[in-house]
Order: sequence, then C-alpha cells, then structure tokens
Amino acid sequence: MQPPMGNERPPPPGRPVSAFVPGAAVPPPPFAAGGPFVPPPRQGALLPQPGAAAPPFGAAQPAAMGGYRGPPPSQVPFAAAPPPQRPFTSAPPPQGPFTSAPPSQGPFASAPPPQGPFTSARPSQGPFTSAPPTQAPFAAGPLPQGPFAASAQAPFRPPPSSSLGQPQSPTRGSLPAPNYVRPPPLQSQGFYPGAQPVNPQFPMSRPAFQQPVQTMPPPPMGPTASFGNQAAYLSAGPPVGGTLQSLVEDFQSLALSSAPGSLDPGVDVKALPRPLDGDEEPVKLLEAYPLNCHPRYFRLTTHAIPASQSLVSRWHLPLGAVVHPLAESPNGEEVPVINFGSAGVIRCRRCRTYINPYATFADAGRKWRCNLCTLLNDVPGEYFCALDASGRRYDTDQRPELSKGTVEFVAPTEYMVRPPMPPSYFFLIDVSVSAVRSGLLEVVAKTIKSCLDELPGFPRTQIGFLTFDSTLHFHNFKSSLSQPQMMVVADLDDVFLPLPDDLLVNLVDSRHVVESFLDSLPNMFHDNVNVESALGPALKAAFMVMSQIGGKLLVFQSTLPSLGIGRLRLRGDDVRAYGTDKEHTLRVPEDPFYKQMAAEFTKNQIAVDIFSFSEKYSDIASLGSLAKYTGGQVYHYPSFQAATHGDKLKHELSRDLTRETAWESVMRIRCGKGVRFTTYHGHFMLRSTDLLALPAVDSDKAFGMQLSLEETLMTTQTVYFQVALLYTSSSGERRIRVHTAAAPVVTDLSEMYRQADTGAIVSLLGRIGTK
Repeated sequence: MQPPMGNERPPPPGRPVSAFVPGAAVPPPPFAAGGPFVPPPRQGALLPQPGAAAPPFGAAQPAAMGGYRGPPPSQVPFAAAPPPQRPFTSAPPPQGPFTSAPPSQGPFASAPPPQGPFTSARPSQGPFTSAPPTQAPFAAGPLPQGPFAASAQAPFRPPPSSSLGQPQSPTRGSLPAPNYVRPPPLQSQGFYPGAQPVNPQFPMSRPAFQQPVQTMPPPPMGPTASFGNQAAYLSAGPPVGGTLQSLVEDFQSLALSSAPGSLDPGVDVKALPRPLDGDEEPVKLLEAYPLNCHPRYFRLTTHAIPASQSLVSRWHLPLGAVVHPLAESPNGEEVPVINFGSAGVIRCRRCRTYINPYATFADAGRKWRCNLCTLLNDVPGEYFCALDASGRRYDTDQRPELSKGTVEFVAPTEYMVRPPMPPSYFFLIDVSVSAVRSGLLEVVAKTIKSCLDELPGFPRTQIGFLTFDSTLHFHNFKSSLSQPQMMVVADLDDVFLPLPDDLLVNLVDSRHVVESFLDSLPNMFHDNVNVESALGPALKAAFMVMSQIGGKLLVFQSTLPSLGIGRLRLRGDDVRAYGTDKEHTLRVPEDPFYKQMAAEFTKNQIAVDIFSFSEKYSDIASLGSLAKYTGGQVYHYPSFQAATHGDKLKHELSRDLTRETAWESVMRIRCGKGVRFTTYHGHFMLRSTDLLALPAVDSDKAFGMQLSLEETLMTTQTVYFQVALLYTSSSGERRIRVHTAAAPVVTDLSEMYRQADTGAIVSLLGRIGTK
C-alpha cells in the first residue's frame, strides 16, 4: 500500500474509510515462532516491562497522554492468564454467570453474523463510536453460523496495518498501526483465565472478596470495521445507536430454541401459563366441600374466612359473596323440589334456618341441631328416622335436603299474602318521530310476536300495550273484538283509565287481537311527526293498569321525556361540565319522580325494564332508578338504527321475555355466628337490614354483598351461609329455593389468598365501583 502523499485531501470527519484495497497484499501476522500473538505497539503507548503480567481480556489499554487510565491489574476481578501457545481459535461460549446468552435466547439478541467477507460494523450515531466488540469486559458472542464459519477456525490474521479504524490526519506522514488485543480462550467454567474456581455446589456463586469493577475502554478514534473472525465476539447487548434494520434483525432472531440452529425447542410451550378453562377454582372448591351448593349459585370472594379483624385489614380485597339464586342448571342437574305436606317446612325455631345437609341429629333422631345457631330443635313425627352408629340418618341419601346444597321447598299457604299472581307483561312503547324513523317499532313488534309462544306461564300469561308521544294511547284487547280499539287520552295532568278492564288481557283468549295489533303497529304511526314524549304520565297510567296484579313493565323510550310530570332537561350537552367537579352531577338522578315511582312499583310487585334508544342525551341516571329499585334491567342503544342494532335488540328482547322468571319474590341471606353481611349491591329494594324485595328476578340476575366480622376473634372453626328465595313460579306455585354453603375459618393470610375466587372478586369489585 502506498504511503499517503502530501497533496491528498483528508476525508470528511466521521466517514468510515474502507480497509479493502484491490490487489494489496495482506501482511502476515506478527507471530513469534512458537509463541503467542504479540500485537505491535500503538504510537504513544507505554511498552510493557519485561516480566509484567499481560492485561486482562477486555481491559482498557493505558493511555499515553494523561487521558483514561484503566484500573491496576490487581483490581480487575478477572485477571487474564497468559494466552495459550497455539494459534488462536474460537472457544465455545462461556457458561459462567457473567456470560451473555446466545442470541436466540435473550431479549436483546445480536443480529446474525455478517454474510460477506468485508462487512462493516453497524453504523454509529455520533462522532465517537462505541468500543470494538473485543474490548467489552464481558463480551462473549456465539460462533459464526453461515458460509464463513470456517474463518473462525483459522489462525488469527489481523487486518493490514493501514489506517483502518483511525481518523485520517490532515498532516503528512504515515499513520500509526491499530493496536489489536487478542482475547484469551474461554474456560468451560464460565470465568476468564486467572479467575477463582467456582464452587461446584453453587455454580452461579463467586468468591465474596471479588468486587466486579467495570472497566471502560478508551474512546475509539473512528468507525470500526468488522471482519469475519471478529463477528464471533459481538456483544449480545442491545445495539447502541443502531438502525431500524438492525433492530428488526434482532427481534427476528428471537426464538425459544436452546441454541441457534438447534432443533431442540428448549422450552415446552405447553408448560407456559394459560388462562383457566372455565371456572376451575369453584370446581376445586366443590370437590373439597361436596355438600355445598354449586358455585354457580353462591360464591365467596375467598373460601377461607379470616379469624380476626387484623387479618381482614391485611386482606386488601373485598370480603363478601356473589349470589345468583336462579342460575340456569345444566341438563340433568335440575333443582329437586320437596313437598313436606302436612309436616310443613322444617326450620330452626330461633334463626329460621331451613333444614340442610350440615344439620346434625341427636337423641336417636328425635332432635336436630341447627348448624348456624347450634339450637336443638324437635323433629316432627312425620319426619323421624333412626340413626346409624355414626349418628347419620338411614334415609340421608333418599332425602335431597340432607344430601344436596340446593333444593326447593313447596311453600304452604302461610307463606302467601295473596293467591299466586299470573305472569304479566305490559309494554310501554314510545311512538314519536324518532322511534318511527329509526325502525324501532318494526323490530319491537316482530320480536314480541315471535316470542308469544315462548312466554312463561302458559296458559295463565297476561299481556297489554300502551303507546305514547305527546298523548297516551290505550288499546282494548277484548277477546270478542277482531281488531284492537285505540283510545287517546290527552290530559297529562290528570291521567285516568278509559276502560276498567280489557287493557291487560289473557294471551290465550285474545291471541288473535294481540297479533293483529302487532302487525299494524309499524304502519299505525308511520306518518307521525310528533317529537314530544310524555313518559311520566305514561308510567302513571301503566301503574294504574298493573297495580292489581303486578308483573313486568317493559319501557321503550326513544325521546327524552319533555311533557308532563317527570320531564327532564337536556343537561348532558353542557360540555363545560365535563372534566370538572360538576361532572358527577350528571350521574345523579335529576328528578325524584322516578325513584318515587319505583317505590310504588315495588310495593305492587311490578318490575321495570328500560330500553333506551335516544339519539341525544337520554339521562340514564334518572330513568335507571326505575330498574334499580324494582329488580329490573337497563338496555341502552345510543343512536339506534334498525339496520345496525336490530339484531342486538331482537336477541336481548327475546331473552328478556323467555327466560325463567320468579315473581313477587323476597330474598334473605343468613350467616353463622360471628359474621354478617353489611352492604348489598344490585337491583332491589331493601325492606329491612337483610331482606331484599324483588318484584321479579330472573336467571340472569346476580347480587353482590360485603361481609364483615362481628367479633374481634372468631371462636368457631366453620362458618355457614344460607340463601333463601321465596317466590312465585310461572306455573303459579309458591316455592322457597335454598342454597347452603360452608367455609373454614383460617388464621393464615396466605391461605386466604390460596382459596380466593378471582371471578367473585372481580364481580364484587365491579359492583362496588358502579355504586
């Protein structure tokens, strides 16, 4: 290679200079005969004294001019041993604690080795590039994989002594040769030569006196070129200032294999964590307590009751339960129905607990002990049975109330205030211009007609309709008529019924009249351009129709109530309230009328379901009070369009009309000694401290409740719970559904977390957050 001439212009600073010169001969490596490779000294560098130890691999060379000085050899944790007396070959990757992972196993794996004989290193992002890979204190890259892998096995050949990796000087003269430090071979124990041996019992340990000192290499003087054998020492850390392409290559090299190119997956993907299949936790709970009711009916947030108040304070999660009293049972697991006949329902005299599998018998079967209050009660003569040697009744397996956690008792007449009511459905439909244009009337009419055969309670089911806009439209469905008669009431201040009867009729008797009304409903108000809504007076009229029987009221509201009592203002359009202290007022009912109407509905066993379709602000906070305190439900369809939301409305309305429903019901939850439920969450009216009034409850309704300890320190080993739902079935029978469960008392916080039910915790947290 020709020396630089004086008239040559230096390249711009920071631009890499190619080291490849066509036709130039590569000088042989300066090997001593039979000795290790000794690189030529760099200009200005201090020559090592005879007999001095070689610097460790990766340690920085001492600077010549008062710059960076590396630590003394005695302070370097991994002192380098003399290099081996053989040509340099690549060693296998180290296995010690400070070695880098293979490129396919680390989150910042290096890119595959270069595929060309003169591939330059990754471009730098500044005038001072990072140190060469061979100077990293703990760098140990994988062996090259590819067509140039053989270069790693050849003896080390340094690059020509040109100005590669050094900036071009503007002065004349030859440039100093680069200083190359040959890395020593890596040992199988994972430490560099000269390090302390590793304890075979603790392979990842190291001597306590060794303090790792991170040495910083001197800043290089220019871009660094990468040669074939140098690729084996690339660091496995993330590239500093790398380009987007290098990052893409890094992520593409990520894999779960044990080694690059290996067919061994290294990690069993089936052993990775996966979500639970179904309710795995409740199933395990049922196996531990086979006499408990199924978790689909009653679930505690943790099936380990804390023994003290201090344990509750450390729990930091809601302590309570989720009750789903009418949950649907799979086929073949129907709830058994028990009729005691003249003996009546067997209950505890003190706490009124129903007989259950956890009750024990004494005195040769003539007495039974309540598992909640431990009171001894007499066994009726009709219910007597002898006991075996273990104190168990001989007929336990033949009596579901003694062997199953969920049963239904047929209630005698003393559990009735009035004769069982028939299932009743009354529809309150908004027929203003927005309902007509959106296609709401057509979807509702077709869906109701398709569900007439599936309404529960056949042949006792009753049905009625009332439409409204700025006036009220009553419809006569007398069975003797061929077409329904419509009567309009325009007086909204003093609502009255135009007919005393035939507004709520038996579906079997007036089926043809009801179907004729549903067929003509979309066309009946096709030309209606009324934009007003008198929802408040319509609710009062519906109450007058249903008050004698009760049932379910379904309200289809498409326009914000604007006339009569209960009218609401458009308060949601005030954008200045959002993000301020006044925003929470939008979630508070504005008019107390709807809560007062809900109390009247509940007293007369009427449940209200709200279907809201308003194009603008619909004030769900106010209208939702009707459903909240009557055991109903709210369905919201903002900016409803039949083409877009029609299928959803059809599905939800069909489900609402055809699911199993319990009428005129009340529910109470009893607890064992030391605990009690304090707060209840759901749609109901709380009559007393623990009695929930539910005019109608169906198979989709669930309720959450929070549990508290009455005693500072629990003295019992087990706590029992019993849920009792007294209701009228759609067939007209008064029944009591009873769910019984038991839970142990623990003193260990870890056991509470181990027995936690994540599904119940999330459900209860959601109810607490929305209250």
